[in-house]
Amino acid sequence: MRLGTRRSALATTQSGHVADLIRSRLGREVELVEITTEGDVSAAPLATLGGTGVFVSALREALLRGEVDVAVHSLKDLPTAPAEGVALVAVPPREDPRDVVIARDGLTLGELPVGSRVGTGSPRRAAQLEALGLGLDISGIRGNVDTRIRKVTSGEYDAVVLARAGLLRLGRADEATEVLDPLQMLPAPGQGALAIECRSTDTELVADLARLDDHTTRAAVTAEREVLSTLEAGCSAPLGALAEVVEGEDGDELWIRAVALSPDGGLSVRMSATGAVADAAGTGHRLASEMLADGAASLMGNTGMEAAVRKQS
Repeated sequence: MRLGTRRSALATTQSGHVADLIRSRLGREVELVEITTEGDVSAAPLATLGGTGVFVSALREALLRGEVDVAVHSLKDLPTAPAEGVALVAVPPREDPRDVVIARDGLTLGELPVGSRVGTGSPRRAAQLEALGLGLDISGIRGNVDTRIRKVTSGEYDAVVLARAGLLRLGRADEATEVLDPLQMLPAPGQGALAIECRSTDTELVADLARLDDHTTRAAVTAEREVLSTLEAGCSAPLGALAEVVEGEDGDELWIRAVALSPDGGLSVRMSATGAVADAAGTGHRLASEMLADGAASLMGNTGMEAAVRKQS
């Protein structure tokens, strides 16, 4: 089985994890095939490259051309609209979805002096950092995990904000100086989860790979992505969402919270909802609809998006 992956250390590590699952649970041998995407070769801010999907299209094209049999993505990079000929067959158990800070001298966000330069390539993180009112200088940044951490150790930045899941998968979680509570920083929809795709016409492979799907993770990310879809936002929009399956009085239930912010973090719509695990999409849609009714649409219009792109440039 040929498994398509981006070339970065994090992507190949994630794809290697899925390859190990396929070998151990399905008994099939796997070969990793590296694919270069536009997001890997361009240094431009992700928002100017099209945001969501910039790391996905090349892998999907290789899949549809028959160059690979399976593709693995970070789920937060996956557009919410279905792709013709491609099936999202499995979402394995999720890694920790929270964000972390890696700062000089072991500092936390609250300990950084006013004016400290904090790097992030995400308008979602930038808006939530601004909303904390700590007087930090939020600056755009691109590059892989190594590149971003080096910018702190070299003194170019005082801190960077990254996904904890990536550090855990790379065995570098100890380098984080603070794990951010979702009350401070809600993650991107799908953050920490992986998506396994194959051609929808490969019915035998679809059925095989579906055995790798984790029911709890699938429900959580389905709700989060429905919020994203309903609000018609991409990864360049200041939107965070996190869903969890928790034990309720009548069995498991889904709990989700989300926030939409203006690019400067000055305005926000923050809400939560609960629902049945079996109706994850419906719960996410209901929450997003309530956010739209409360003014979220005005935060995520073209003017706000353009401001976010300029800020990250």
